[in-house]
Amino acid sequence: MPEPSSRGLHRLAVVTASATVLLLFAGGLVTSTGSGLAVPDWPLSFGQVFPPMVGGVLFEHGHRLVATTVGCLTLALALWTVLREPRPGVRALGLLMLFAVILQGVLGGVTVLYRLPLAVSVAHACLAQIFFCLAVTLAVVTGEGWRRVGPPPISRHAPALPTLAALTTTVVFAQIVVGALMRHMKAGLAIPDFPLSFGRLVPPLATPLIAVNFVHRVGALLVVVLVGWTAVRVAADAVTLRRLALQAVVLVGLQITLGALTIWSARAVLPTTTHLVVGATLLATCLVLTLRLERLERVDAAPLPAPQLQRVPA
Repeated sequence: MPEPSSRGLHRLAVVTASATVLLLFAGGLVTSTGSGLAVPDWPLSFGQVFPPMVGGVLFEHGHRLVATTVGCLTLALALWTVLREPRPGVRALGLLMLFAVILQGVLGGVTVLYRLPLAVSVAHACLAQIFFCLAVTLAVVTGEGWRRVGPPPISRHAPALPTLAALTTTVVFAQIVVGALMRHMKAGLAIPDFPLSFGRLVPPLATPLIAVNFVHRVGALLVVVLVGWTAVRVAADAVTLRRLALQAVVLVGLQITLGALTIWSARAVLPTTTHLVVGATLLATCLVLTLRLERLERVDAAPLPAPQLQRVPA
């Protein structure tokens, strides 16, 4: 049975990961509504801690308030892991989260003070996804299920399954990077139709905006293939993780639907922002699936303890 301290750390990690989802949604609202420069100064807002929450200030300053909350939670997590967590890797993970949230705050400030430079804005968006993955990882490795891994393990015929899951996670992250680039380049409607592109399978790549948009669409197709392939393999060879694989498939379907709605609605705020959050959730799901598969593989490959011989009395 886990100690009360371990349960508390796990719950705090889950709360932090959940708050990060809210932070991603709040950040998405800032870009979806074009409110990135609604507050022109940083770290204060118009020189105040609580400015009038009207217009774009509601989205921008609201984003800052949620970010501050996540920062405080992360600080508490880092201190807890350093003081109470016996595993060095988990302690390092807590400190890495603290470093990431500080860097994210600095990037957010630079984004405002230098009036939304593309490279910094994209880096800010991508680091948010990385921080979310770190928070989810900490929640996973501090959970009771991580310590108590039971049968059935991964099939002996599927040694490459964790590698496939890791590849899928990497491609999903790369797709998110391209999506962030497209978002901050304001190229979301560079190709105004869907599922075709200017009525064709391959559009004329006449501008960088069209090129980035089309790369994002090709990446979506690759994500669909890899998630489907991974789910089929998991269903056959790692039955305990079927539900997690099914969740990834459902999220991919939802993400494609939201991408289509984003285009058909001319980038309406709700589908555009939800598209960002579902993408992050898909990334986290693929990451957890990878972590679980790696964990099962290590347990499966661990040598069995040598049998103890009993002395037979003469």
